[in-house]
Amino acid sequence: MAKKPARSGLKVSPFFTRGKTAESLVRWKKTDAVIRDPQGRIHFEMKGIDRPESWSQLAVEIAASRYFRKSGVPRSGHEKSVRQLVDRVVNAVTGAAKRQKYFSSSNEIRNFSEELRYLLLTQRAAFNSPVWFNAGLWEAYGISSDNTVYAWDDKKKAVRAYRNAYERPQCSACFIQSLEDSIEAIFDLAKTEAMLFKYGSGTGTNFSRLRSRYEELQSGGTSSGLISFLEVLDRGAGAIKSGGTTRRAAKMVVVDIDHPEVPEFIDWKMKEEEKARVLIAAGYPSDFEGAAYKTVSGQNANNSVRITNKFLKAVKEKKSWPLLARTSGKTVREFPAKELWDRIAKAAWACADPGLQFHDTINEWHTCPADGEIRGSNPCSEYMFLDDSACNLASLNLTKFFDDQGVFDAEGFQHASRVMYLAQDILVDHSSYPTETVAIHSHRYRPLGLGFANLGSLLMRLGIGYDSEEGRAWAGMLTALMHGTAYRTSAEIAESKGAFPGFKKNKTSMLRVLRKHQKALDGISWPLLPEGLRETCKEVWSDTLKRASVTGVRNAQATVIAPTGTIGLLMDCDTTGIEPDFSLNKRKKLAGGGEVEIVNQSVEPALRKLGYNEQEIKNTLNCVKRMNSVLPCADLKPEHRAVFACATGPDALSPDAHLKMMAAVQPFLSGAISKTVNLPAEATVEQIENVYWRAWELGLKSVAVYRDGSKGGQPLSAAKTAPTENPFVKCPECGSPTELHSGCYRCSNCGFSVGCA
Repeated sequence: MAKKPARSGLKVSPFFTRGKTAESLVRWKKTDAVIRDPQGRIHFEMKGIDRPESWSQLAVEIAASRYFRKSGVPRSGHEKSVRQLVDRVVNAVTGAAKRQKYFSSSNEIRNFSEELRYLLLTQRAAFNSPVWFNAGLWEAYGISSDNTVYAWDDKKKAVRAYRNAYERPQCSACFIQSLEDSIEAIFDLAKTEAMLFKYGSGTGTNFSRLRSRYEELQSGGTSSGLISFLEVLDRGAGAIKSGGTTRRAAKMVVVDIDHPEVPEFIDWKMKEEEKARVLIAAGYPSDFEGAAYKTVSGQNANNSVRITNKFLKAVKEKKSWPLLARTSGKTVREFPAKELWDRIAKAAWACADPGLQFHDTINEWHTCPADGEIRGSNPCSEYMFLDDSACNLASLNLTKFFDDQGVFDAEGFQHASRVMYLAQDILVDHSSYPTETVAIHSHRYRPLGLGFANLGSLLMRLGIGYDSEEGRAWAGMLTALMHGTAYRTSAEIAESKGAFPGFKKNKTSMLRVLRKHQKALDGISWPLLPEGLRETCKEVWSDTLKRASVTGVRNAQATVIAPTGTIGLLMDCDTTGIEPDFSLNKRKKLAGGGEVEIVNQSVEPALRKLGYNEQEIKNTLNCVKRMNSVLPCADLKPEHRAVFACATGPDALSPDAHLKMMAAVQPFLSGAISKTVNLPAEATVEQIENVYWRAWELGLKSVAVYRDGSKGGQPLSAAKTAPTENPFVKCPECGSPTELHSGCYRCSNCGFSVGCA
């Protein structure tokens, strides 16, 4: 057996900064920020913001309105520059790295600090929102929050309580919490959910341990049942805005397919949606903050049903399916499996819920099965791990690693992945958690979620269709390289700091899953990609497995594809996460307020890449601006139309295009993918059934759909709007239209995201 190397501190090269300070490499300017509602009233205003010149007006306004600290800052009272915001976050991470002794020297710490600062200032990467909300407030400004939280004490080598929630800030966006079958546990969950929402995070729970209303209580009588308690917790979530001034609470409700109340759970939101439609028809406002939706229940969570392979076999064979008592395990009710399957599709057709989570597929890729099954997920279904755990997310902006000619900077991409991953791991033990158990599990397993944004925009700029073998090859390669680099970094940290405490017990499974990821490289269509990338990925994964086999890895999980709702706007991404573009027309924010409608910034470089001349480009851009589609554009060759296909509109991508892109990426992720499969209004229940079945066949861990017009809160339908309009839900903050991305309604005016962590 190879001898374990002696432990030493980590090193970081000044790859982007080349020994200079990050701020000196950025051109700066002053900007005023004004966000107005559709009636022209000022929603937010700040003058003289110091910002990088390359940032758009919208990105500056998102930073200022969402992430600048608005109170308690010495002298000014509030943060007033992007420089100040980024310094606060970077200094918090760097300070934690010093205390945790991550790096080999002060020079390495300085290199790490400047490289991280450069990535954030140049919009190459961004942390999840809770980092921007909370990190560094105590260190930079002495701001405190009188709440009891739990965090790892490196001196005592144990988790302990802290009374100041900003001394050890909540930095993870994603939580999964357990729930036992008792009144005490239910209301303890309500308390911890409130804490998570308060500081800007989302949480999910599998509620299947709760007894159904068909089961008896020990004290006599029957339980009030699953749905009754879900309604209570839904009301609690609806009363809280995550992060104080940021967004509505985000939560996930998961119920197993064998729970006695699963039929009622499947129908729950569909029936509540029917009530909301009646109220809307009677004249009540249709937006999510209006009386119609505030009157009905179930609107503050995403719902998912946990499906097993055994159930799907029963559907296929048209067998009966037993629903089992939570206490005795005996059959309480029985339904034809196909009837339950049809009900799921009918409900999703009617209101977009429930989504599906494929239990056996998820656990086939589980790195720590010795400590229990994966039973739940975060609100958007990308983080899937053990109960009572948390995940810190960060995302890379893919377009920033390609030059104007479309040449990929593989070395820079790997370096950025490594730097962000190091920062995420440092944050694990710097962060606080709402319960002692979550804090212990976070230290013990250290799951992380490095991911990316702007894939749809990147492919368009490269002149590649989202629904193409070449597009899927690029997506698979980029994810494989990011994932391999993340785990190589994890193994590198393990050489210095030790493997995660749960590694030894799960070593066999951990290495088995890593080899599955490595083996999946064979499924990428390498001949469609530039030479050298296959060897690069193979070398990364070979080194990762070699290191992991000797010293283990620092993290039980490494990657996910998150929705990148607000942080996508912060990074000036045209598209979120793994999504294609939603629509070719965008609204561009202007300095001092107001906006204009422009063609997606990726269309012009895509036309240049495809070889069009200046007049043809001008004609096509004008056509798209008028029609919001390339179909009527006379100068565009028919074979190029697929490059500009979007999630909605007359040339919308097929459901299978969404699913095949997810399947190209899924084998290179620890977690899953936050993604909406968009369907036109005329889609049938049978088509939704086909989407769900196809998702399982392709090896996806979860899937969610959205049929245009299925929510009463969507006042417009793509088929009936003017060419420049999209299906919108009104923003509950400023009243502007929003767009659906990865299950989140995102406002491009003020950055508010509904149902998205």
